[in-house]
Amino acid sequence: MRQGKLGRDVGARRALLRSLVTNLFLYNRIETTEAKAKAMRPVAERLITKARKGNLHNTRLAAAYLTSPEALKKLFEEIGPKFVERPGGYTRIMKTGMRRGDAAPMAMIELVGFEPVAVKEGKKEKKAAAPKKVAEKKAEPKAKSPLKKAEAPKKTMVKKAGTKVPAAKKAPVSGEK
Repeated sequence: MRQGKLGRDVGARRALLRSLVTNLFLYNRIETTEAKAKAMRPVAERLITKARKGNLHNTRLAAAYLTSPEALKKLFEEIGPKFVERPGGYTRIMKTGMRRGDAAPMAMIELVGFEPVAVKEGKKEKKAAAPKKVAEKKAEPKAKSPLKKAEAPKKTMVKKAGTKVPAAKKAPVSGEK
């Protein structure tokens, strides 16, 4: 049985780790599975060590790995200088329990000594505003014109003999009312 590969091929695994490390540097704390947190820890710590040195060569190496210029800037301007005196152990993994859907063990990985960055609430506000509009529409009764009801033909079913009989309503599917 294969171990330590996160169930992905090389390219997908590398892309996953790049994304996780970039988000760790942007938000200072992320929640993921324990296996992913343990796999990304050495990658993040190597990049922080490069940021501690802070020379051009290490900056370019980190830029080749990270997916966001904001993360690179934060790594070399905030994170690296803060850990100059620290000999290692820049990240902390804390187990948070099991994921509800598949019972995967979850963990929180964070940078030691940093407060988590608040996530922007823009998307949630848009989603919250949409149901209010729907509720307003439901509150207003729609005026139906009597002509449309009179004009609508009744559904009929043709028997083989040629006589027309009104169509019966469909039987409700189990679970419907």
